[in-house]
Amino acid sequence: MKAAAAARRALSARLSAVAELVPPGARVADIGSDHALLPAWLVSTGKSPFAVAGEVRDGPLRQSMARIEADGLADVVAVRKGDGLAVIAPGEVDCVVIAGMGGALIASILDAGEAAGKLRGVRTLVLQPNVGEDLVRRWLLEHGWHLASERIVEEDGRWYEMLEARRLKDADRLNAALYDPSFLGLEHPPERLRALLLRMGPWLLRQPDERFFGKWRSELDKMETIRRQIERSDSPEAARKLRELGEEIALIGEVMACLQAGIS
Repeated sequence: MKAAAAARRALSARLSAVAELVPPGARVADIGSDHALLPAWLVSTGKSPFAVAGEVRDGPLRQSMARIEADGLADVVAVRKGDGLAVIAPGEVDCVVIAGMGGALIASILDAGEAAGKLRGVRTLVLQPNVGEDLVRRWLLEHGWHLASERIVEEDGRWYEMLEARRLKDADRLNAALYDPSFLGLEHPPERLRALLLRMGPWLLRQPDERFFGKWRSELDKMETIRRQIERSDSPEAARKLRELGEEIALIGEVMACLQAGIS
């Protein structure tokens, strides 16, 4: 009965999108587990047979333990204290979820975990960076993981990107095709367009929807605010930053105009 109550407990839009990307039947490690909400939901709904909820701070750790005990899930959800992937043993899980952190931190967690052999046996990564999505995509690309899908959700006025990566034998071939910018049809240097794919998302650019445009309209508004602030300075460094920012705004605007024209 307690597990059934956990299954009925609604996840937020952000965590629901993360949960959808977890493969059915996968044993999951949720790193920085947000009070074990996701592991409790995954095992109580039967999507996962076993989950690890990893926490590095004592407060969230105690709250996670209390939730799992209250839901009667202590035999299928292990709440552990540790930094990043230190909470799992090599080969213990099939899927690793890291959500709600900055992209640089996610990449560093994956780096440390890979060096320690913690990604051995892991077939799927579900990653949700709050910022710095390009850093996560670059890590996946450089470490031979195929970016299998991407999506955007909006929650409380913020936009979140979800990245699903898989360990595949032909990941390099698939990634070469995925990060080929020719589908954009834009006349810019290849290295600049490749950086654009890493920033905006190769799947998201191929399958733009209103959420994609909503996020990037919001990002452009932020960039325009930054540009107005930089314009107040007359230093050479400010002039350089202003030029670079102007070029970035123009390129993103050009991409969005082309994509909107293509689906209208």
